[in-house]
Amino acid sequence: MHDIELSEEQVMIRDMARDFARGEIAPHAQAWEKAGWIDDALVAKMGELGLLGMVVPEEWGGTYVDYVAYALAVEEISAGDGATGALMSIHNSVGCGPILNYGSDAQKQTWLADLASGQAIGCFCLTEPQAGSEAHNLRTRAELKDGQWVISGAKQFVSNGRRAKLAIVFAVTDPELGKKGLSAFLVPTDTPGFVVDRSEHKMGIRASDTCAVTLDQCTIPEANLLGERGKGLAIALSNLEGGRIGIAAQALGIARAAFEAALAYARDRVQFGKPIAEHQSIANLLADMHTRLNAARLLILHAARLRSAGQPCLSEASQAKLFASEMAEKVCSSAIQIHGGYGYLEDYPVERYYRDARITQIYEGSSEIQRMLIARELKHYLL
Repeated sequence: MHDIELSEEQVMIRDMARDFARGEIAPHAQAWEKAGWIDDALVAKMGELGLLGMVVPEEWGGTYVDYVAYALAVEEISAGDGATGALMSIHNSVGCGPILNYGSDAQKQTWLADLASGQAIGCFCLTEPQAGSEAHNLRTRAELKDGQWVISGAKQFVSNGRRAKLAIVFAVTDPELGKKGLSAFLVPTDTPGFVVDRSEHKMGIRASDTCAVTLDQCTIPEANLLGERGKGLAIALSNLEGGRIGIAAQALGIARAAFEAALAYARDRVQFGKPIAEHQSIANLLADMHTRLNAARLLILHAARLRSAGQPCLSEASQAKLFASEMAEKVCSSAIQIHGGYGYLEDYPVERYYRDARITQIYEGSSEIQRMLIARELKHYLL
């Protein structure tokens, strides 16, 4: 991508994130994966650099420039380590975003500065064992008793669940109202009754803590209701555009790292008297990988520019996420193929990139959901 498409500030942010990822993230990614945990000091450094407050305006302690800068930074961090990119994207989009958009001034004052600085990490407790994409089909209940909300239920696939200091929890407050009976709550994770049951053992992004959580008579002040009672579904769906841009950028970063590793290997590996990059079959693979990466980046930046301008971009964000996530699996697979048998070994990072990339087709809305949303938007083109 030519820098002429970017402002000086966007280039500066991208280059800062790239230098940080290459110097302080990538060298440790394998060790963090084995430990199942991203180093606390690294997360604190991300906060100091402003990487954890990129959707929050300065007035609330953040470092917001625009969504283009945000997407570029997520790509770079994810190229260093997909799990760290996941932490960053999820914390920004569904940790900070709902409070910024729906929180009261008091809630923003209490939480946003700490979230933006990384002193507190956020998590998003929506999915339940029986309710994934069907977000309104929740069994977690919240009852108002003597000026306090009492929440009970179970949540699944909570990213940052063990690390988070604040959880945004969705629960049914008015069962008889169906979709309009869902509300959102700010729940400090040290609240009695908020229990992290376990960290899941995953195929990829293993250093990102993904947890099952139980809320057992978890009691919070009435003022911790986020937004209006009954607006939970709207709040849950409101950050889809920014969230999907972030996951698309994560997928792009992982795929780009795989491409760069494959290109370097193909230039060094000699077979039949010349580097394998000079064999047409390998050159064709590399050309396709490079083309797919650039196509994904253009889709992401287009959606990011629309989001920055305050224009609707649900379809564009879904297209970016769909294409980038499916592209990432193809590119990472090709990177393994170029490495041959070595690509299947843990000694080389491409096998980790392949595993890390796979989740991007599932979370923040599966590929099937993205296609459904994109198709729904097509009615505007047929009138």
